[in-house]
Amino acid sequence: MDNQNQVFSELSRYPLELLQLLKKTTAAYCRMSSKKKEKWKSQSSCKNPFLHFGLPNKFILFLLLQLLALSFQSVSVSSQEWDGVVVTQADYEALQAFKHDLIDPKRVLRSWNDSGYGACSGGWIGIKCVKGQVILIQLPWKGLGGRISEKIGQLPELRKLSLHDNNIGGMIPSSLGFLPNLRGVILFNNRLAGSIPPSLGSCPLLQTLDVSNNSLTGTIPASLANSTKLYRFNLSFNSLTGSIPAAITSSPSLTFLALQYNNLSGFIPDNWGGAKENYQLQSLTLDHNSFSGSIPISLSKLSMLEEISLSNNQINGTIPSEIRSLSRLQTLDLSNNVIQGSFPASLCNLSSLVQLSLEGNRLDNQIPEDVNRLQNLSILNLSRNQFRGQIPASIRNISSLTQLDLSHNKLTGGIPASLANLTNLKIFNVSYNNLSGPVPLLLSEKFNSTSFVGNLQLCGYSASNPCPSAAAPSPSSETSKPPHHRKLSTKDIILIAAGVLLAILLLLCCILLCCLIRKRAASKATNGQTVGTAAAASRGEKGAPAMGTEVEAGGEAGGKLVHFDGPSVFTADDLLCATAEIMGKSTYGTAYKATLEDGNQVAVKRLREKIAKSQREFEVEVNALGKIRHPNLLALRAYYLGPKGEKLLVFDFMPKGNLASFLHARGPDTSIDWPTRMNIAMGTTRGLNYLHTHENIVHGNLTSGNILLDGNNNAKIADYGLSRLMTAAANSNVIATAGALGYRAPELSKLKKANTKTDVYSLGVIILELLTGKSPGQAMNGVDLPQWVASIVKEEWTNEVFDLELMRDASTTSDELLNTLKLALHCVDPSPAARPEVLQVLQQLEEIKPELATASASSGDDGAAVPSTSE
Repeated sequence: MDNQNQVFSELSRYPLELLQLLKKTTAAYCRMSSKKKEKWKSQSSCKNPFLHFGLPNKFILFLLLQLLALSFQSVSVSSQEWDGVVVTQADYEALQAFKHDLIDPKRVLRSWNDSGYGACSGGWIGIKCVKGQVILIQLPWKGLGGRISEKIGQLPELRKLSLHDNNIGGMIPSSLGFLPNLRGVILFNNRLAGSIPPSLGSCPLLQTLDVSNNSLTGTIPASLANSTKLYRFNLSFNSLTGSIPAAITSSPSLTFLALQYNNLSGFIPDNWGGAKENYQLQSLTLDHNSFSGSIPISLSKLSMLEEISLSNNQINGTIPSEIRSLSRLQTLDLSNNVIQGSFPASLCNLSSLVQLSLEGNRLDNQIPEDVNRLQNLSILNLSRNQFRGQIPASIRNISSLTQLDLSHNKLTGGIPASLANLTNLKIFNVSYNNLSGPVPLLLSEKFNSTSFVGNLQLCGYSASNPCPSAAAPSPSSETSKPPHHRKLSTKDIILIAAGVLLAILLLLCCILLCCLIRKRAASKATNGQTVGTAAAASRGEKGAPAMGTEVEAGGEAGGKLVHFDGPSVFTADDLLCATAEIMGKSTYGTAYKATLEDGNQVAVKRLREKIAKSQREFEVEVNALGKIRHPNLLALRAYYLGPKGEKLLVFDFMPKGNLASFLHARGPDTSIDWPTRMNIAMGTTRGLNYLHTHENIVHGNLTSGNILLDGNNNAKIADYGLSRLMTAAANSNVIATAGALGYRAPELSKLKKANTKTDVYSLGVIILELLTGKSPGQAMNGVDLPQWVASIVKEEWTNEVFDLELMRDASTTSDELLNTLKLALHCVDPSPAARPEVLQVLQQLEEIKPELATASASSGDDGAAVPSTSE
């Protein structure tokens, strides 16, 4: 009875479809009962397809009459369309072929059964239908491999194909061009190869084509311009060649065009916007290619443009003044080209501009005074050009400025004192110009000497080059009196002689007093050393050398051991006879855990032969490294030079190992909470900031493998400054290894020399590693960790980024997680100019988690507290 009531209730809604469903369901029932496996066919042995529903023959006749009557009514009622529970035979076969060509190691497609039932009612993962026809295939981050079947062209109603962040290879099916309703092809972060099918231009409704981060080759098909509704076009991070088809630049619907990091060449077309107005292009990124020629003047027609990035090409000519009409432009990056001419005054009309980067060109003449009209400007980078004249004092009026880089130019005159009024300024660099005079006091206190070096006549920015004191003013002519000469009397001569004698006696007394003080101090030191040595002998210890004291190795070993300050005391024989256990190997050498005779443990790094500098250069550099002390830097305690050229560096041993093993090699029951991870990130940033700002050292190989943890999980950066001990060839190998591990900034593939910006990129990868729990050395779906995270954030599925352990307390830490994620993505920006300085990273981390900043400021080792940036 219940079955009959159900049939009646559905008749008024889907009469024909229900009949078809009942028929097919019964057919399947009959097939199972007869143990046969043919699909889509009814069995002749099942005479009445409704009997298993409990419906009598008389009722069936009435049912058929009702179906006939209601079927005519349902055709005219457009508001009661069927939801497509049963997939059509053609779409079912196409989906089965699509599944057959994929490799599914995680069995995410196990719901795609062999009967077809549930395909359009939510039973098949990633499939949506309308009226039994597939309109959406959405399977991102499923670990799928294989290739995309050409049979996908047999889904005539398909609107969107989203398979991004998988391991799918092969070519993009040309049959996609046969789908008239196709609106989106989203295949980024895969392993697709071959060329882009020109047939995609036959999809009149295509809106999004994103195949970035693959291995595509060939040229950009000009036929894609036929897709007149295309608004998002992303082919970045591939190996495409050739030029940009001129027809594409005239597409009125195009809103985002991203072609960066390819091998494209030729001139950039100069027909942007065509003959019509109201073109929608907002973002144009063509950086890191081989484009030549001049900047197209027709870009000025794109009134909606907000971002232009043409950096790292071979563009020449001048900056067109017509660009002033782009009132919405926020980012203009023309860095690292061969652009000539002057700084166009017309650029000062771009009132919405936030970032202006012209570094690495051949611009000359003066920086215009009207630059202060850029009131929203945050980043101004004019470094490595040929600008002359003085620094415009009007820059002080750009209150929003956070980064100002005028280094490596030919600027003259003094530094305007008014620049100290830029309270938001975090990065300031005027090094290697021809500036002169004193550095304004506030600027010299806020920024270190690296911001001012290379200006021979500039003074007052460090203790080593103070400004000369002003000469005493001469008396005025009105108050001066003519000299009066008179003969000295006997009394005057006696007084003068007595004064000279008294001065000599005072000088002798001072000399005697100094000698006495030194003698007493030496006597006390000798007595103290004697007492200390006796006490050490009573405890069975050896005497501790002073900092930097050379200790000759005893016995037949020879060589030289040099100690710096530290808790462990040992001789060369102790070190050479210690029990050693290999902890790891790197480009620099092999690291050991050495257990001394007295049970103390130290870490020893044996440098590889023939990669270090000569002994004299080595000793100069290693003695400088031995004096560096900071709570978040692993201290160098001693080094040993063997008679056969062996070189050993001795450090404190960290029992918890490095961050990489702490994150990725722990047991399943060991969890790492958010405060611990944030403390590690903050400590790493604090140590890196000390290297950059106080020691002028670029790490160059910052990875989670050389961030060690002490007993309280405080971070200590290791391997800093080792590049100074090595040859250039050895350092090149280190950079290559860092790239293989996933920490290398993309520009190092061309620059081959690390800098502070590449260190910030590595720091950003480490913060992402802490947030996601994923190792950068293991590519996610064929892309590195930053690209994988960015792709997820782009799809607004940010919560899927974070480690599951962090999501347990998401209700209280969600804002901190999101803000830290944004900061990390800022650090790994592909453009070095867009990355923050490490000091900015530290300040933002302390703002996100101020309680950790306060705790760190009150603690530290080596007798030093860690200052907070807010103090």
